[in-house]
Amino acid sequence: MDIVPFDDRDGTIWFNGEMVDWRDAKTHVLNHGLHYASSVFEGERAYNNKIFESEWHTKRFRESARLLDFKIPYSDEEIIAAKQAVMAANNITDGYIRPVAWRGSEMMAVSAQHSKIHVLIAAWKWDSYFDPDLKMKGISLGVASWKRPSPESAPVHSKAAGLYMICTMSKHEAERQGYTDALMLDYRGYVAEATGANIFFMMDDGKIHTPKADCFLNGITRQTVIKLAQSMGYDVVERHIMPEELANVRECFLTGTAAEVTPVSFIGDHRFNPGGLCRDVMDRYAKLVRGEA
Repeated sequence: MDIVPFDDRDGTIWFNGEMVDWRDAKTHVLNHGLHYASSVFEGERAYNNKIFESEWHTKRFRESARLLDFKIPYSDEEIIAAKQAVMAANNITDGYIRPVAWRGSEMMAVSAQHSKIHVLIAAWKWDSYFDPDLKMKGISLGVASWKRPSPESAPVHSKAAGLYMICTMSKHEAERQGYTDALMLDYRGYVAEATGANIFFMMDDGKIHTPKADCFLNGITRQTVIKLAQSMGYDVVERHIMPEELANVRECFLTGTAAEVTPVSFIGDHRFNPGGLCRDVMDRYAKLVRGEA
């Protein structure tokens, strides 16, 4: 497999208010974000030259920083304009946008009140998060050994870099076991989410059930799909779901900016048949993000 490293590409990145060459967008190795995970980010998708819910993502970006006790030093309008400028500079009409903010190198200890806040926005062409052929058949999930933490132990409602460490570890474990991704439970043992996407189930009662987002990120795609499904006539129930309830699932799918709407064919020993619900939601979501709905 040929991998093009992200530090050695052609293009332009918005870095602290200026456009710089992709390869020159660098920070010092002794920065607080690297050593103490004081960093937040966003993942956004552009379709037909328009970033889906750009303002919403920008507000969440700012809120994530607030939850980590720092302030984004640019206005929402500046961030939104910078994202569009990065897309234009890189000739992207359909792609992925990644804003990142982190504490710099002024202080190298747990305290970092006087560290400069850096902001970077990059964009690149990106098709499906999962293999397109595999996506239509439904991906497979193992069950992660790591659990999503409680709100008392981590800033669970921020899109903070440090919260993804156990996601990476869980996904690696799942891939070693032959799965595509992993289902993560929360600290109480309830079903939570996949490693980078929220999860939905069509149960035997004909309703769509999704875990209550009380200890993990309430995804923008998740919230969009809930409203979309309701507009399609489905009842959507947000609640705590126990793993043994997977035996009552007819269909299952993941949602996320990168994953979009991705059907799931099995979780561990539980098998599902991606059918009408998955196809309907996938089609409606695809039309919505492309301005065709």
